[in-house]
Amino acid sequence: MLPFMVIITEEKYVVLQKIIKYIMKKYKIIISGGGTGGHIFPAISIANAFRERFPEADILFVGAEDRMEMEKVPAAGYPIVGLPVSGFDRAHLLNNFKVLMRLFRSLRLARQTIKEFKPDIAIGVGGFASGPTLWMAAQEGVPTLLQEQNSYAGVTNKLLAKKAKKICVAYEGMERFFPADKIVLTGNPVRGDLALASNKKEEALHYFGLSANKKTILVVGGSLGARTINQSIQKGLQEIAGSGVQFIWQTGKYYQEDAQKALLDYPNIPVWCSGFISRMDYAYAAADLVISRAGASSISELCLLGKAVILVPSPNVAEDHQTQNALALVRKNAAIMVTDKDAPGQLVHQALEIVKDESQLKQLSENISTLAQQNSAARIVDEICRIIK
Repeated sequence: MLPFMVIITEEKYVVLQKIIKYIMKKYKIIISGGGTGGHIFPAISIANAFRERFPEADILFVGAEDRMEMEKVPAAGYPIVGLPVSGFDRAHLLNNFKVLMRLFRSLRLARQTIKEFKPDIAIGVGGFASGPTLWMAAQEGVPTLLQEQNSYAGVTNKLLAKKAKKICVAYEGMERFFPADKIVLTGNPVRGDLALASNKKEEALHYFGLSANKKTILVVGGSLGARTINQSIQKGLQEIAGSGVQFIWQTGKYYQEDAQKALLDYPNIPVWCSGFISRMDYAYAAADLVISRAGASSISELCLLGKAVILVPSPNVAEDHQTQNALALVRKNAAIMVTDKDAPGQLVHQALEIVKDESQLKQLSENISTLAQQNSAARIVDEICRIIK
C-alpha cells in the first residue's frame, strides 16, 4: 500500500459527504425589519457577514414599503420586498382599521414571498415588517431567529419568541422576556466602517475643519434627527460660542434649515453643522464626548468605540425602551443620562462641564468599553449556521 493512501471507511465517507453538501449548498435566507437606521444597519451587517462566509448565498430582505429600508438596502446591494404594514395609532384608535387591513395584506404577501423564495431561515431584526414575515415563516415551517437590540423587548418579539429557534440579544438579563434556553448574548452588529475610527482623529478633525487644540462634542439624534436635542443645542449656542469647545452637529434632514438659521447669529462659532454625516467614522474619531439618543444600535457603536456619552432617550418609542437602554449604562457608570424634558435647560451646560473634566471623560470611556460585544455579526451568523445545517 502506498504511504500517502488513506483508507476511508463507510462511516467517514458519509460524514465527508455531509460536510461537502454543507459547504456547497446555496443557502437562502430572509432578513426582515427596518424603519430606522438602528434596525437597518445591523440587518445589513448580518447579511454581509453571512455572504462573507457563503458567497453564493441568496439573501432577500423584507421591509415596510414606505420606510427607509426600501432605499438603504438596495444601496447596500441586496433585493428587498416591501410590505404595506404600519404601526398602530395609539392616539387615534379609529385609524387602526386601516392598519389592520394593511396587516392582513402584509401577511398574505409575506406568505407568498416565503413560498416563492423558499428560505432556509428567516431572521427578524425589529421594525414593522418583521412581525408578519417571521410569523408566516414559522407557519410555513421555516426556522426563525430573532435579533433583539434593546434592553426591553417589544410586544412583537415576545410573541415571535415562542416559535423562534434562537434569540440573539445585546443585554444581560433578557430571561425576563424570553425563554432562557433560546437566548444567546451576541451584542448588536455595527457598521463596518467604524472598526478603525479610533485611529483617525487627525484626519477626522481636518475633514470637519476643526482644531486639534480644542475639545470636540459630537451631537447626533439618530438617522432622522431629534427635535429636543436640536432645540437644546440652539438654545445653548451663546454658551457654546464662549466655551472654547467645538461641535459637530448632525441635525437630521427635518431640522437642518432651522439650525443653519440659528447659526447665522454666531458667524465665528466653531460648529460644523449638517443634516447628515456621511463619514460617521470620522465623526466618532473626532469626538471627545457624544450627545446621542439611546437607540440600541447607537449604544452598541459607542461601547465598541469607548466613547464618553450623554444619552437623551426619546420618549416617543414603544415601551419607552430607550430609557431602559440608557439606564442599563447609567447603572454601571458608563454613561450620563439627561431626560428629554430636562434637556433644553441642562444639556449644553452639562456637556460643556463634562468635556472639560478629563477624569470623568476617562472614567466614562473605560466603563462603557467594558460593555462592548465584539464581532456581533459573525456570532449571529454562527447561530444561523447551527440552525440551518
